Order: sequence, then C-alpha cells, then structure tokens
Amino acid sequence: MTTPALADLTGTYVLDPAHTRIGFVARHAMITKVRGSFHEFEGTLHLDGSDPAKSRASVSIQADSIDTGSADRDDHLRTNDFLDAPNHPKITFTSTKAEQVDDTHFRLTGDLTIKGTSKPISIDFEFTGAAQDPFGNQRVGFEGAITVSRKEYGLTWNAALEGGGVLVGDKVVMEFDISAIKQA
Repeated sequence: MTTPALADLTGTYVLDPAHTRIGFVARHAMITKVRGSFHEFEGTLHLDGSDPAKSRASVSIQADSIDTGSADRDDHLRTNDFLDAPNHPKITFTSTKAEQVDDTHFRLTGDLTIKGTSKPISIDFEFTGAAQDPFGNQRVGFEGAITVSRKEYGLTWNAALEGGGVLVGDKVVMEFDISAIKQA
C-alpha cells in the first residue's frame, strides 16, 4: 500500500548534480579499497506514487569524468584497459521495471551499459525523504548500491601481485546518493 505522501510526489524529476553522488568502490592490491565518483552526469526519474510499478529512470554518466583522487590512476581508468572513454564516452542505465519492496524501499531493474556492453541489473533503493528547498523546489532523495563484476563489462585489465592475488578486484560496488528536483 502506497502512503498518501508518496502519491503526492508523483511527477518527473531531474538529478541535481550539485547534490547527487554517483560513486564506486573497488579492491586494490587485495588489501584496501579505492573510492571514486563521476562528476558529470544527467538523469531523469518519473515517480508514480500511486502506482510505483509505473515509475522509471534513466541516467547517463560521462565516463571521462571519473575521479579517484589520483590523476595517473584516473587517466589509466579512461583508457581501453578499463572504461575506454574515447570510444565509449557514456555509461548508461535505463530502467525496465520498478517495484515497491516496502514503505521506504524500491527496486529498479534495467540495463546498465559500460564500455558498449549492456547487462540487466536490479538496484535496491531506499527512499530517504522529500522536502521543499529554500528556492521552492520539490526534492526527493534515494540511496542505493549494487555490486557488479567489472569483467562482465569487458574491464578485464589486471596485474598479478608478487605475493599472489591481483592488483584490481573484480567486484565493484556502485553507489548512488540521489537528490532530484521536480519539474514543473
């Protein structure tokens, strides 16, 4: 059962890049984690609070906007060893299904495309709230994460470590901290 407050939020929203983070975490050298994010992206969500199954979302990320805090590493991540940003400038997600799991949790299923390879995924999101900002904009917030295999998207580069193991782990956690503004 959808709450009346959620039904009141029905509409089309755009991601607010100044208050949204699309990030990731990957294992490095088998012992630590490298965190990063993408700084250039755009996205639209249509929320149907009366019938969440009719909700949908799409996001387009500029692959070359990757930032891990290390210019050399970021440059390497932009090459064909990883994202191949010159030939595959965008990472995209387009939903194909939306479902409400409980009062505050939702699941978006859709196609994630990285480096020209599309795979179906499901991302669980928590609805973190809605508010009107000081400028009169209606905002909604969601947080979600999913673990993907980078190898499934053709990101197979690696280096063996002298003591065993590899330099870069296969599993990458993609993190989404979303703030979106309702359109008139």
